[in-house]
Amino acid sequence: MTAAPRDRSNLLRTFELLWDLRTHSGLGRKPGLSADQITSAAIEVADAQGLDGLSMRSVADRLGVGTMSLYRHVPGKEELLDIMVDRTSAEVHHDNSHGDWRSRLEQVARSNRSMFERHPWLLKLFPRRPPQGPGVIAKYDAELRTIEGIGLTDVEMDSALALVLGYVRDATASLLEWKTISERTGQSDDEWWTTLAPLLDRVLDRERYSIAVRVGTSATTHYNAVHDPEHAFEFGLQRVLDGIEAFVNSSGRHSS
Repeated sequence: MTAAPRDRSNLLRTFELLWDLRTHSGLGRKPGLSADQITSAAIEVADAQGLDGLSMRSVADRLGVGTMSLYRHVPGKEELLDIMVDRTSAEVHHDNSHGDWRSRLEQVARSNRSMFERHPWLLKLFPRRPPQGPGVIAKYDAELRTIEGIGLTDVEMDSALALVLGYVRDATASLLEWKTISERTGQSDDEWWTTLAPLLDRVLDRERYSIAVRVGTSATTHYNAVHDPEHAFEFGLQRVLDGIEAFVNSSGRHSS
C-alpha cells in the first residue's frame, strides 16, 4: 500500500523548525510548550517503547498536555520523526585530528553503531529521505572529512561512506536481534540445542554434509554459542574497510 503523500506545507514547516526559521509573533503570551520539548519527549518515548509506542498522544501524555497542543508546534508524526532524526544525528561527534583515514572511518562506524544502540528505533526508519536539518548535514560533513584527500572522487567518497553506514545499520540491527533472541523465544542457545541435537543426529548424513558439519562444529566451538554477533560485526566491519582500502590503494590512487 502506498503511503499518503506528505503535504508540501508541512515539509516547509518542518524545514523551518529544523533551522529555527519560524517567525515569533511576540503576542505576549508565554508559551507552555516548544518543539524542542516535544522532540525530547518523543525521543524518550521511542527509546522506551519503540516506534510502535510512538504517537502524538503518547508524546502528549509524557509531557502532561493535551494532544492537540502538540500540533501548534509540529504538523504531525512524520514531521516529528524528521526532527527526531536530526536531533539524534547531532549527538554523533567525530574527531578527525588523530589517526589515518582508515582508523577515522572505523571510528565513524563505531559512533554510528553507538547511536543505533542508544536509539534502536532509528533502524526501523530506513529507507527514508534524510531530513535536511543542521544535525544531519553536520554529521554528513564530519564523516566525509574522515576520507577527504585520500584519492577518491566526490561520488566515490559518498559511496564509500554509504557502504560503511549501510553495513553498520544492517549489522547493528542483526546484532541487537541476536542479543535479545533468548528473551524473545523464551529459550537459551543451550536449551535450543539440547532439544534439537538428538533429533538431528537421527537424520543427518555427516558424510554427505561433511563441510557443514566440520565448519559448523568449529564455529560453534569457537563462539561457545550458536552465533557470536560481536564477532560477526567486527569481522564484517574489517572486511568492509579492507575493501575500501584496496580500492583506495588501486592504480592511480594514494592514501593519507
